[in-house]
Amino acid sequence: MHWNWWLWGIGAVLVFWCIGAYNRVMLLRNEIGRAFAQLDDALTRRFAHGDLLLERLRERLPSEQASLDALASTQAEAKVATQAVRARPHAADPVAQLAIAAAVHGAALTRLVSLVEHHAELSIDPELSSAVDELKMIDRQRAFSRQVFNQAVDAYNEAIRQFPTRVLMSFVGFGEARSL
Repeated sequence: MHWNWWLWGIGAVLVFWCIGAYNRVMLLRNEIGRAFAQLDDALTRRFAHGDLLLERLRERLPSEQASLDALASTQAEAKVATQAVRARPHAADPVAQLAIAAAVHGAALTRLVSLVEHHAELSIDPELSSAVDELKMIDRQRAFSRQVFNQAVDAYNEAIRQFPTRVLMSFVGFGEARSL
């Protein structure tokens, strides 16, 4: 009779611990989603400014159509990858694809900005100059948002790697997230 109370007590402690551990991991997983929402906003603004620059430069730089087409292509790929991550920002595969697409898109944007800065007739245009400045500011915001996202991913991954929680998370199917 005395042992039954001990077993019930231990069982209750385990149940409450499982609920607490699960809720903590869910909170951290939701933080990844909130951090990605900030990053998504910066990426969306970056895509909009990339489209604006593409539109303005198509007629002004006919000799650079290959670079502009490359930017348009990488931007389309990055948009698709961003859309995939929106649904599940804690999933590793879509985030890995976004990391690759964002790096390629960033390189194409950097090339485009350098083209604008090296063409004298383009660099004196106030509209293009302000668009380039805005794009640079958005990139700084994107870098900060990416850092916040990576910190959220690190906190989540640390939580699911801890010993007792790791066992519980393997039962409920939670895997590690990937940083950008």
